[in-house]
Amino acid sequence: TTEPLQTEEDKKNVNRLQDLVDKLQLKVKSYKRQAEEAEEQANTHLSRFRKVQHELEEAQERADIAESQVNKLRARSRDAGKVKSTYSNKHGKS
Repeated sequence: TTEPLQTEEDKKNVNRLQDLVDKLQLKVKSYKRQAEEAEEQANTHLSRFRKVQHELEEAQERADIAESQVNKLRARSRDAGKVKSTYSNKHGKS
């Protein structure tokens, strides 16, 4: 007579275990979704970072070119000043 009770108890245990499995599967699905969302967000941030990094490098190049041009203009200006003062000294003008 204990056999039907045991079978009933087994069914309850199987049902409890199935409920646990179902809940765990839902949690796993939820964690997977969260992981996918986090990965998408990380990719978006990485993309933005690379874009800004590229823009920064381009701006740095432009700044270097501008600095070089300024230095050339300063050198020309100094040279022009030297030529002018040399001319003035030779011809008695100031």
